[in-house]
Amino acid sequence: MKNFTWRLWFVAAAIGSLVVWQSCKKDVPEPEGGDLLHIPYNPQPYKVIKPPHFPEVPIPPDNPMTVDGVQLGRRLFYDPILSGDSTQSCASCHLPNLSFTDGLPVSVGIDGIAGRRSSMSLLNIAYATNGLFWDGRVRTLEEQALLPVEDPIEMHNTWPNVIKKLRNHPTYPELFRKAFGIRDREQITKELAAKAIAQFERILISSGTSKFDRFLQGDLDALDDEELDGKLMYFEEGARLGLPDAQCFHCHGGFTLTGNQYFNNGIDEANTLDDFKDKGRGAANGRRTDNGKFRTPTLRNIALTAPYMHDGRFQTLEEVLDHYSSHGKNSPNKDPLIDQIGFQIPGVVPPQYTGLTPYHKRAIIKFLHTLTDTAFIQNPDIQNPFR
Repeated sequence: MKNFTWRLWFVAAAIGSLVVWQSCKKDVPEPEGGDLLHIPYNPQPYKVIKPPHFPEVPIPPDNPMTVDGVQLGRRLFYDPILSGDSTQSCASCHLPNLSFTDGLPVSVGIDGIAGRRSSMSLLNIAYATNGLFWDGRVRTLEEQALLPVEDPIEMHNTWPNVIKKLRNHPTYPELFRKAFGIRDREQITKELAAKAIAQFERILISSGTSKFDRFLQGDLDALDDEELDGKLMYFEEGARLGLPDAQCFHCHGGFTLTGNQYFNNGIDEANTLDDFKDKGRGAANGRRTDNGKFRTPTLRNIALTAPYMHDGRFQTLEEVLDHYSSHGKNSPNKDPLIDQIGFQIPGVVPPQYTGLTPYHKRAIIKFLHTLTDTAFIQNPDIQNPFR
């Protein structure tokens, strides 16, 4: 009987202790899970450096720039881990020494298949406010960064496969933690990867040290007489000096010399709006009147980004100027300014224009070379971090 009483007392004491322990446990916060919590998260704002005559770089509120975010994006941009066979990165088609183009008429993906279009320069891409890619199919850098990975001609991968590799990587989980404050590697997503790449791309801003920029900032001796003639024709400022209008700035305007608009510049002949082999903007937005139109690329660093046009058909700037001087090929929605390059021919109805003389073309090309920004392409902050 005594043994039974002792056992009963022991069980009751044990139950009482468990109740007290559970009661106390309620007052102690449960430890939060996450395999990255031991890594500090202390985001530091990143201030994008820009020329004084450029506006502030637009930053979306849901993707603020941080030092760690930019550095993560830089690594992802240059890392072939994003491609299906780990042979190509974003930088394979966007090389810094070529102002983030690739020097090919059209880009080639991991399977050796050529695409339809040339790689566009990413210089000052942060200021692109009216769509990205040649056809403007997406509006933000974050959206743009998602597409090449799963394009069957480009990186030919899937985002689930990329995310699996990033989560199992020895370095990337820590970098995502520092950039975005994630608690666990399972929180790495394609959206965060795209945000990081977009942050890096937003620092690809002109240095403001080109000859043209120095001229804009008051150094009137930065351009010689021939370069200045080219500038006057480019911006329709040379009539009083007997220079023709080259009609350049209407499409390549603004401080980035891109304009953020879409034009048919007469490189393809078409009898109807349905006859364009590559419908460009029209295929992206469904508007038939936009068939054959393409986004105007920046002319900053244009001397570094040959070949030219959306399909890389022109190898030199001389070929480009010859095309415009000849007023291009006819199609229903060709921009009318293409036909108005040069001097108006007196007495001809409807009006016709002379095109450009060899001197005019040479002066414009010489001016275009003043847009070369060597400080930008040599900036160590935008180079491959794996070298």
